[in-house]
Amino acid sequence: MTTAQLVEERPLSFELEYADEPQAAPRAVEHGVEVHETGEQLSKKDQILALYEGEGVSDIAQIVRRVGARPSYVAQVLQGAGHLTGYFDLYTTTAREQNVYTRFFRNVLSFKTIEAARESVQKIDRLYSYFERLGDRAGQHQAMVLALTGKNRARWSGKTEEAHIFSEWLAAH
Repeated sequence: MTTAQLVEERPLSFELEYADEPQAAPRAVEHGVEVHETGEQLSKKDQILALYEGEGVSDIAQIVRRVGARPSYVAQVLQGAGHLTGYFDLYTTTAREQNVYTRFFRNVLSFKTIEAARESVQKIDRLYSYFERLGDRAGQHQAMVLALTGKNRARWSGKTEEAHIFSEWLAAH
């Protein structure tokens, strides 16, 4: 599907409507989502699964609004339960098959320490060079995407030095 077709089918305003709405008040108990029949409160994960499996709500944006969770968390829960495939964002594990290049980059990304980030960038660089020798721009692009993912994950985890290592490699490529 082309971008034009996607925008025509689901205009951007659809997504923005959710961002402008205030958080909804908790729903009534009779919906059976917030509170279990026994009176115990359900976890967000259980609420997500109840909405998807019990009420048939399959739109991530609707589940996000009703549960008050991040879209990446909702997607992670649904993927783990086998209800969702093909969803990828900054926090999606790189161990899952995303495309034909995933197998080359499995277990490459790490930023636990500065040394781990350096080793990760060295591996990414070797793969980038490999795809460059083959003339495979898509493979090179995938290497850059993984480096950007490492940079962003490290940055949002408060690991600025590790993020800088990925950033320097990206700037050089």
